[in-house]
Amino acid sequence: MILVTGAAGFIGSCLVSGLNEAGNSDLILVDEFKTFSKEANLEGKSFVQKVDREEFLENLDSYSDRLKFIFHLGARTDTTELNKEIFDRLNVAYSKALWTFAAINKIPFIYASSAATYGGGDHGYDDKSAIDPLTPLNPYGQSKQSFDLWARQEQQAPPAWAGLKFFNVYGPNEYHKGRMASVIFHAFNQIKSTGKLKLFRSHREDFEDGQQSRDFVYVKDVVKACLFFLQDSFPSGLFNIGTGKARPCYDLGLATFSAMGVDPNIEFIDTPEDIRETYQYFTEAKMEKLASAGYSESWMDLEEGVRDYVTQYLIPGKYY
Repeated sequence: MILVTGAAGFIGSCLVSGLNEAGNSDLILVDEFKTFSKEANLEGKSFVQKVDREEFLENLDSYSDRLKFIFHLGARTDTTELNKEIFDRLNVAYSKALWTFAAINKIPFIYASSAATYGGGDHGYDDKSAIDPLTPLNPYGQSKQSFDLWARQEQQAPPAWAGLKFFNVYGPNEYHKGRMASVIFHAFNQIKSTGKLKLFRSHREDFEDGQQSRDFVYVKDVVKACLFFLQDSFPSGLFNIGTGKARPCYDLGLATFSAMGVDPNIEFIDTPEDIRETYQYFTEAKMEKLASAGYSESWMDLEEGVRDYVTQYLIPGKYY
């Protein structure tokens, strides 16, 4: 059986779809099922069992003979949350427990790290570089960095493992994420309701308004990359998951208008003060390491990904 944590969330539920499409339905899904519902993300998907996050951890040893692979995508992902204790418990301690379980039972282990570990990008975005100097900008990024550092030095390790540093992922099944949903999701809803799009004004002299750039990666490509690690063997380590090409938020806006068949109408507003100091102005994944590991799939460009997301999912209100 394959374990997927965070299975009802955005990337997790899309991964379940991808696993089903690849012929895998022998799945155990773990998420926070008891306290809130994201059931729509799992409609039509095939799996063996759903288990609440805390219940699963309490009975972890009972799964030792059943699991052959672990995708650990469950985490608290709110970048505006400032309570470090929440991240210590959900993102660090929980991950350590699963890692140790995988190591003892010799189960390959894939987990979600984050591009947030790179912070403001002062040390670049290269997954082949040392991670010790990285300085994340918020408690979420710090929690991911803490686990990456712990995993790198831990002598007891799964037989094969990979920490995937997801960049700016967008796509279907993020309807529940509220403020943390992708820029594309919010752009679509703004345009639909008002006919125009508000983007954050630049508060730095070296960036013009709308030219803040991110490595936007479509969730279907993220799923393909995750499935790559199901092969019989893969090199262990940290891997960036992005397109390798940063694109301005202005281009994203134009792509969304185009996919909706609406004439562009973009205006700029101040970046909210609670995120202004930690707002990233540029991210771009270095992707040579994943390619060197044997991954050869192409990545959708922004216009293609936005078009698929808008026309196939957002307009008809469908899930993946």
